[in-house]
Amino acid sequence: MEVKNLFDPAAKQEIIERINKLTPQTQRVWGKMDVSQMLAHLQMPMGVALGDHALKGNFLMRLILPFFKKMLWDDKPYKRSLPTDKTFVMASPKDFENEKQKLLSMINRFTPENMVTEIHPVFGKMTKEQWSMATWKHIDHHLQQFGV
Repeated sequence: MEVKNLFDPAAKQEIIERINKLTPQTQRVWGKMDVSQMLAHLQMPMGVALGDHALKGNFLMRLILPFFKKMLWDDKPYKRSLPTDKTFVMASPKDFENEKQKLLSMINRFTPENMVTEIHPVFGKMTKEQWSMATWKHIDHHLQQFGV
């Protein structure tokens, strides 16, 4: 799999076009979230980089996970139905159009200049490009989850 950089305008436009193919009726291929919950979920990791969302990792996570951070942006696809940080779980119903617009706005705002940190609260120091590729890979994973 080719992992793209979300700072690249062409990669960003491709992601936006894929998001625009989703409808409130789009069904998941795997997992538990519906399409609206997935759109809300995607905002959370980006929100960490942009300063909109605080993520607290426990000591054990901060000790172990930095050894695995390369998997965030490497060319191996994420496995389906991996465990999700509790603060990223979207259990309650969400409004599709509202979540879609918030996500698109956040993607457009996702630039190196708007990032507030290069320190991931769980994975440790990451370059802005690594954040960008990890963000692209996470969005791509969930868009595949919904067949787009």
